[in-house]
Amino acid sequence: MTAIAIDAGTTTIKAVGYADDGTELAVSRQPTQVSRPRPGWSEQDMSEVWAAVCTAVREVLTALPEPPGMVALTAQGDGAWLVDGRGRPTGPAVLWNDGRAAARVTAWERDGVVEEAFRITGSRVSTGMPNAVLSWLGEHDPDRVARSEHLLTCGGWLYLRLTGEPAVDESDASAPFMDIRRRAWSDRLFELYGLEWARRLLPPLRDDEHRVTALSGAAAAETGLPAGVPVVMAPYDICATAIGAGVVDVGQACCILGTTLAAEAVTDTVVTDDPVGITVTLGVPGRYLRAFPTMSGCDVLDWGARLLGVASAADLMALAAQGGRDTAGVRFVPYLSPAGERAPFFDPTARGSLSGLSLDAGREDVARALVEGVTMTIRDCLAAATGTPERLALCGGGARSDFWPQLIADMTGLAVTVPLDAEVGARGAWLTGLVATGREADFPTAAARHLAYAVAYEPDAARSAEFTGRYADFLRLRERSEPVWALDHERLRPGGGAPS
Repeated sequence: MTAIAIDAGTTTIKAVGYADDGTELAVSRQPTQVSRPRPGWSEQDMSEVWAAVCTAVREVLTALPEPPGMVALTAQGDGAWLVDGRGRPTGPAVLWNDGRAAARVTAWERDGVVEEAFRITGSRVSTGMPNAVLSWLGEHDPDRVARSEHLLTCGGWLYLRLTGEPAVDESDASAPFMDIRRRAWSDRLFELYGLEWARRLLPPLRDDEHRVTALSGAAAAETGLPAGVPVVMAPYDICATAIGAGVVDVGQACCILGTTLAAEAVTDTVVTDDPVGITVTLGVPGRYLRAFPTMSGCDVLDWGARLLGVASAADLMALAAQGGRDTAGVRFVPYLSPAGERAPFFDPTARGSLSGLSLDAGREDVARALVEGVTMTIRDCLAAATGTPERLALCGGGARSDFWPQLIADMTGLAVTVPLDAEVGARGAWLTGLVATGREADFPTAAARHLAYAVAYEPDAARSAEFTGRYADFLRLRERSEPVWALDHERLRPGGGAPS
């Protein structure tokens, strides 16, 4: 039986066709646009995202030897994808990296709301989470809220289009409204955020035992898929990617090198006394994912490529590989998102900087400093995670470079593995589908049977020792930058307002 897995990322929709034994038969990648109509805003046209899914699925279908017997879905998380009672968007999707609600989150921080909420959810509030976005919309666009019937995430939106059923997976729901231990909506959280009025918008929760619904006739007509085929709602992308990398048990860890860098480790407990990062249900029974998804990731490398006049992030890596080991003294703080940073610390005013520049530094040294600065955040996030993993699996486009995985191994002191699959999130959704439909007994068995690794990197002891000192310097430089962030934030407030 063939199958199709969909991974709806922020900038690319991926659809992968699999043979019964897990062999990739076809891959389609469709770009999607992120709109930034005002400073700090980040939006997508929901209908265009669905159209890209339909195009990707139709392309894969043409390469399959038979109609698929299963469709599995994972997608970007957080944000607010609002629809009316007929399932139609009431406006553009507000994305996970949107910063318009920074002032609201800062107020919650000041008033102790964030700390109390963390004790219930195990997740740190950020500006792109549904509670922050809803709070902003309730004040600035109440008409849209009044016209909306369901608050969905990207995965929930696509599941609605595929099946006709509004729903949210527990991984998506873990923050900001779910009691992570009870795995149920929390009345206290709605009270804390002043969002009691928003309770009506939340769709039904889907747990590990209720992932499967039949494809609707309308979706069959748009996608070319056979009507009635099982559609599996897999956990959202950071969880699906962990599963696709074989990170399914306690003590295992991975890092997604994507639009966000997400360093994440599997645990069987929930941490609620240290308000950093997020904890979500993994989608594997009895397991949680302690994750640190940053606001700035590989998009920083794309920016660096444009800055230095090279064609792509891959070319930036090649240039960085020519730089000196000391980068000629150049150092980079990588917080370039207009929404600031959320992991492993929260500060909506955080901004990036290049320092230590001199006439001794060449383009290759600046390139290497940019890559090292981004890599520092991976070490920073792992330091905040629970326990010390034995190895680190790397996923995402950045893992296809030889230079960066070795740098990550040296920076973290961990052995690094790279899965054979290019689309690891789709593989994780497919594995979830196998378990959800009873074709595999459990996740460890499915991972052992269907996953392979392309390459491994061992850390160089001498380089790891060097980076320990450089990491300490990185933390000091960040600390000294914080007063400048605050001044800039006061001068030019995010969220569409005029400069004060």
